[in-house]
Amino acid sequence: MAKIQMQTPLVEMDGDEMTRILWQMIKEELLLPYIELNTEYYDLGLKHREETLDQVTVDAANATKKYGVAVKCATITPNAARVEEYGLSKMWKSPNGTIRAILDGTVFRTPIIVKGIEPCVRNWQKPITLARHAYGDVYKNVEIKVPGPGKAELVFTDENGNETREVIHEFTGPGVLQGMHNTDKSIRSFAKACFNYALDTKQDVWFATKDTISKKYDHTFKDIFQEIFEKEYKEKFDKAGIEYFYTLIDDAVARVMKSKGGFIWACKNYDGDVMSDMVSSAFGSLAMMTSVLVSPDGFYEYEAAHGTVQRHYYKHLKGEETSTNSVATIFAWTGALYKRGELDGNAQLCAFAKKLEEATLKTIESGKMTGDLALITTLDNVQKLSSKDFILAIRETFDNLD
Repeated sequence: MAKIQMQTPLVEMDGDEMTRILWQMIKEELLLPYIELNTEYYDLGLKHREETLDQVTVDAANATKKYGVAVKCATITPNAARVEEYGLSKMWKSPNGTIRAILDGTVFRTPIIVKGIEPCVRNWQKPITLARHAYGDVYKNVEIKVPGPGKAELVFTDENGNETREVIHEFTGPGVLQGMHNTDKSIRSFAKACFNYALDTKQDVWFATKDTISKKYDHTFKDIFQEIFEKEYKEKFDKAGIEYFYTLIDDAVARVMKSKGGFIWACKNYDGDVMSDMVSSAFGSLAMMTSVLVSPDGFYEYEAAHGTVQRHYYKHLKGEETSTNSVATIFAWTGALYKRGELDGNAQLCAFAKKLEEATLKTIESGKMTGDLALITTLDNVQKLSSKDFILAIRETFDNLD
């Protein structure tokens, strides 16, 4: 059969370690045999980020603005150990953080539901979508190690040179300081993205911060959400039969655990980072979650919402067999391909993406899966497959689908 053609390129961002190995396997076995793959390639592997002084990350984000759709492999965010391991000139920032700041988007993460992998929370019946604000807070922070006694102040100087000061703390000994920021513009984009996504998917929106403690920072988030909802979305939500609900983050956590699921949980940047891992793990596996960054300008970046699987990569380098779950990476590709097809009016590409997702889930439901799922499945007589064999099993299922 003739390969499916692509009119417009995808932005392809390669990554690190075991997920980089899976990336190549997925392309070779599940994509290239069926699609004349058209991508603009950027190597976001840590070595190449070092070689380009991280300019490659900025270039990839700007290419996403140009073409509208990107797919990204998992990447290393270096700590001190990684700086030494890779001989880095500095501790480069998270590529995801850089890309999110440039695109000014919101990350939507949803568990991938499959028969035989039951949620740890027994009353969860539907997926919970995490909407993570993708700008600012701790991911754009500035930090100081305080050497000894002294006064720490928060200072804002306006464009006319006028200062506003707040004392943070009077230090009597060593300590640490952290400065964070956000912008009304980005918070407004976050709110609108959540409300638009809710209308598209016909789901309620829950939003939570700690405004009782953070009476200016978090309260600003709360106020902006409420203002935009009342002015622009309340009538639309009423017509769609969905609702917007605000509560404190600690109350939200308690409510989520007792809920049946089936809603969008909007979180600030750090809350969304942590809670998306909790939700995905509770639904089965960190490797069983879709993740898409949606910008207010209509740009989409699909990625695997987990790390680079360092432990499996070191086993792979030793020639040992691994059983690494590639589902989230496969769904990053299918999400991007479907969106590319949708934007280009390419029905064949859309159909291929949905068929590959179906084949992936049917493979697991037939009892063929990777080690992480084999440990938690309720299915009997399962077959634990290696990283490569799982991908090959998906290809066999795909070829046999009607």
